[in-house]
Amino acid sequence: MSLLVKIGKKGKKIVKKLITPAEKHYISYTRRLERVKTDRRVCAMTFDDGPMDLPCSPDKNGGKSLTDTILDTLKEYGAKGTFDVIGDTGANYPDEAGKLGSAAWGGIKYDHYPDINKDDKGGAENCDRLIHRMLDEGHQITNHGYRHIIFGRKPFVYGKRAYIGDFEDTIADLTKLHELMEQRYGYTMTMSRPPHYVDKMDNGFTSYDVYTVMNYWYMAASFDGQGWLPSTLSDPEAALKAETEAMIKPIREALAKDKNFFCGQIIFQKDGYNMSKRTPVAYALGEQLKLLKEAGYEIVTVEELTKESPFEDVGRDDPDFDKLYELSKTRAIVYSDNKLRLDTPMTYGELAMLLAPREAIVNIRNKMMKQSKKYIHPYATAVKWCKDNGIIDISIKPDKAVMFLPEKYFDKTSDFTRRGIYKAYKMQNA
Repeated sequence: MSLLVKIGKKGKKIVKKLITPAEKHYISYTRRLERVKTDRRVCAMTFDDGPMDLPCSPDKNGGKSLTDTILDTLKEYGAKGTFDVIGDTGANYPDEAGKLGSAAWGGIKYDHYPDINKDDKGGAENCDRLIHRMLDEGHQITNHGYRHIIFGRKPFVYGKRAYIGDFEDTIADLTKLHELMEQRYGYTMTMSRPPHYVDKMDNGFTSYDVYTVMNYWYMAASFDGQGWLPSTLSDPEAALKAETEAMIKPIREALAKDKNFFCGQIIFQKDGYNMSKRTPVAYALGEQLKLLKEAGYEIVTVEELTKESPFEDVGRDDPDFDKLYELSKTRAIVYSDNKLRLDTPMTYGELAMLLAPREAIVNIRNKMMKQSKKYIHPYATAVKWCKDNGIIDISIKPDKAVMFLPEKYFDKTSDFTRRGIYKAYKMQNA
């Protein structure tokens, strides 16, 4: 089954590339963070699905929990992690375990962390000590969903899985964990990763719409640490050895080819069992960190990584970085894939996103979508606001390239690239 999952993922990428139209990205308040632009040897590691207050498997650490083992290892190497935690999967019943080695090993209808019928040993709701330790040691915590239920359908791998689907119900699930972290720990989460990266929901909504309402950035990853995949070897010790090496080898080989390979990257890891209920991360993480440290890397939280640059295609060496950085804090100027695309012409729809207030872009659009049960273009309400306020002529199509700029908002410029328009923007309007 693990081989099928691997083949399925590769096949999906090929089909998407050859058959499916290229994903179109729009200006958005929610950015999908996979990596950031930096020449400095700094990267981030994220750990999904914990915390886990059960021993490593196999247990070679005297009963110490997996999350404690991960935290000890990070501390040993002076590294900071980003823990993408859940709340509690204890309400995800009735259910039964799937086949070991399959994607449904912990539950056919729902996920159960750290394991089916052991839900009380995992999640922020049940692991107060581990959450306190993460925060006390300077790690970041992000929102992976209270019950870790996928947002929408995923028929290829999770054909029998229950999913949330509804926009408001998805927000409610995330909010429950968000409020738990605020009320119990005084900690405000700013990022989230959807369970199993399922983005599409019912009625045209997506995780991007949800995260915009939550004021979250979408935390993705650019490099797979491989700790979730099981070996097909039958001998448990040999399988663990193979799984551990499968986590270490790609990092070793990447660094051998290019010491700067991981600059600005986000590495995906598991804080839990793999599909065969082993925890190779407990035994591979130290070797991964050792390789990165020997190559001169600092391992920081994702939040710290964005201080290097919050963009994927523009770094601090860009002459306009400071203005773009400040502008991005208050206005919608970044595409959903976290790129600025500065040297491309700006459209009137994108200009409307720059000028319209967040209320028009986010709240009004979401309200209209909920009422109509239909998808509304990401720029629609921003364009309407600009037309209603006499800023953009009602006859101009949103996808038309900008040819003039309202003097109230811009200094004179004949450069209608995105860079030129942002440079001409009067910051007092931000």
